[in-house]
Amino acid sequence: MRRQSLGFAIAALAALWAAPAAAAGCTLGAPGETVRVAVGATGRSAMLHLPEGFARTRPAPLVLLLHGSGGSGKAILENSKLAAAADRHGFIVVAPDAGIPVQMGFVWNIPGVPTVTGRIPTAEDADDVAFLKGVIDWLAANRCVDRTRVYATGLSGGGRMSSWLGCVAADRFAAIAPVVGLRAGNPLASDPRLPDPATCRPDRPLPVIAFAGDADRTNPIQGGGAGYWQYTMATALARWADLDLCRAGPVQRDIDAKLYEIRYSDCRAGAEVTGRITRGAGHVWAADNDAIWAFFARHRRR
Repeated sequence: MRRQSLGFAIAALAALWAAPAAAAGCTLGAPGETVRVAVGATGRSAMLHLPEGFARTRPAPLVLLLHGSGGSGKAILENSKLAAAADRHGFIVVAPDAGIPVQMGFVWNIPGVPTVTGRIPTAEDADDVAFLKGVIDWLAANRCVDRTRVYATGLSGGGRMSSWLGCVAADRFAAIAPVVGLRAGNPLASDPRLPDPATCRPDRPLPVIAFAGDADRTNPIQGGGAGYWQYTMATALARWADLDLCRAGPVQRDIDAKLYEIRYSDCRAGAEVTGRITRGAGHVWAADNDAIWAFFARHRRR
């Protein structure tokens, strides 16, 4: 009887020791697979990709991947090929749908800026900033992500949304990488060729790398086009350099025959601002995923 009681005691201790280990790790999805997950109690979902070899007991970096106007999280995850880069480098990718449904998909709510439908979002529309913050909090609560290594990237409207996150939620992100969508605040009402400084006031220096093609006719690097896209990419880069208090730049150099870079450096708190432009590229995912991650990996939220 005593031996049996001792056995129960040992089993109970073993269960106690094992329970924290099981509870300590991320239990969402499976390493190397992409699944759709319901995000907490938000009533919304997102595509989640855990990298191959993901160690559940060690929180990983997180990259929010934001689709373009009229797109979806599922489509941008497939088209960007970012999941393959996640497998190579060991970061988690989450690709949610935007909060405003349109006929062809979804669009992001950037307050004060018309969507591709021409309609300015109202208070009745979903608050996408609050939702994306909730995604981060939910993944952190599930012990999946490292809060100091959270990043955002996105295509076109998703690039504008990741820029907006940098403006209004810099405290949540270590760096951003807009693709064919870099902005630095809403166009100024009195002169839309300039960004309105009142609409982009990050509370900390934020590293920025942006990608574009010089043949993009939807969001041309020379500015113009739709109402949400009036000032140039160079103006947006310069504004981010001002916000980050960069003391050097812009310096332009060729990366190769088809790619050149504009860079600001010596910025406050280790930030940097870089634009990479592909000659001859249009309104496409004009970004090297390994280059995005190399930039992200240099920065951690302090």
